[in-house]
Amino acid sequence: MAIEKEHKEFYTVDMNSGWETPPGYPKGIEQQILAGTLDEAAKKGCRTRHLRFQPGVYTTAPFKHDYWEEVYLVSGDLTVGNDANGNGGESFGPNTYACRPPGTPHGPFKSETGCLLLEIHYYDHD
Repeated sequence: MAIEKEHKEFYTVDMNSGWETPPGYPKGIEQQILAGTLDEAAKKGCRTRHLRFQPGVYTTAPFKHDYWEEVYLVSGDLTVGNDANGNGGESFGPNTYACRPPGTPHGPFKSETGCLLLEIHYYDHD
């Protein structure tokens, strides 16, 4: 697997700019791309991003995608497996991690107090 990302040395990440709502996500969930690009249509590339939830925001259906995903919960709380009304599920706190192979259903998700995730997404082609 060839990883193609730009070379970046240590720098201070501006946590106040570069945020956008990813396509298909509800308002209150935003991403900040740190490095790389992921082309889902061409099924290639890799990216590292922050994903943040504002307090009380939730998704309503499980996700499934065709790339690898690694997720590290940096701060806040994240509930996995809530229903379409945002109820139920299992809550996780900081310093928890998930690694999902392509095609793995996951979610829905919610955050009571808000959270910050660090995510790495990549296609694995021989």
